[in-house]
Amino acid sequence: MPSIYTQADSNTRKTWFLLTGFLVFIIAIGWLFGYLLNDSAILYFAVFLSVFMSFGSYWWSDKIVLGMYRAIPIEHNKNPELYHVVENLCITAGLPLPKIYIIPEMQPNAFATGRDAKHAVVCVTQGLLNRLDKTELQGVLAHELSHIGNKDMLLSTVVAVLAGVVAMLANFFMRISFWGGGRRSKDDNGNAGALLMILGIVAAILAPIAATLVQLAISRKREFLADADGALLTRYPEGLAKALEKISADLTPMRITNDATASLFIDSPYKGQQKTHWFAKLFSTHPPIEDRIKILRGMEV
Repeated sequence: MPSIYTQADSNTRKTWFLLTGFLVFIIAIGWLFGYLLNDSAILYFAVFLSVFMSFGSYWWSDKIVLGMYRAIPIEHNKNPELYHVVENLCITAGLPLPKIYIIPEMQPNAFATGRDAKHAVVCVTQGLLNRLDKTELQGVLAHELSHIGNKDMLLSTVVAVLAGVVAMLANFFMRISFWGGGRRSKDDNGNAGALLMILGIVAAILAPIAATLVQLAISRKREFLADADGALLTRYPEGLAKALEKISADLTPMRITNDATASLFIDSPYKGQQKTHWFAKLFSTHPPIEDRIKILRGMEV
């Protein structure tokens, strides 16, 4: 059966375009910091670090995340109902069956990871299995399979890594400047050198913020797309809408989580900490649940 994800190839092209732009941004930041500190090694370090970390995230991100959350692999005989739901959805979507894991956490949540559809993982918490009925579980799993079908996992992982690289470079520049670096500014005459150093400090402050905003904007957009495609896969948007209501209403904390992986989940694992102010929404890993539910209930399938 052909895949329902007709936009996957287009998304792939957009992904590589975005990643290329991100790498150019890192190189530009590395060049600026290297110029101001009169050390070309900073530029080479920036390029090497971004490429190395992108490569590492491509090959090992799933193992790192699964190990972090102590996820347990599930075979057919251990949880046949969950296995069959994933299997049936994959047949409908035209996707290979991913590996299935359960996280021993009582907060209802789920995520997908892996470098491509052939090496994908779908992971659900024990709390999700306890709280949702079958149609709601199908909605959540269809959402996660849509991330796989749309090739979102690699994008979100690599962009997160590159945003981290920008933050590391900015931190490095600020530390060197604080401890008496910035030889280029000292060599330049008059106000020009001081202006360049001020420019570098401003860039060091704003670059990580800009990189983080790009990362979070991508995450929110991909969540909307996965909601829509997941609803089309099950032909029952209300299942996912009800699941999101239950997930958002449950304030059970997750014992293990961090900022780097929060965007992977179907809903933020930081329960009760989401803000509705427009400025706070810029730094949110997920769109507001009420907006997602409204869109789902307005769909016609």
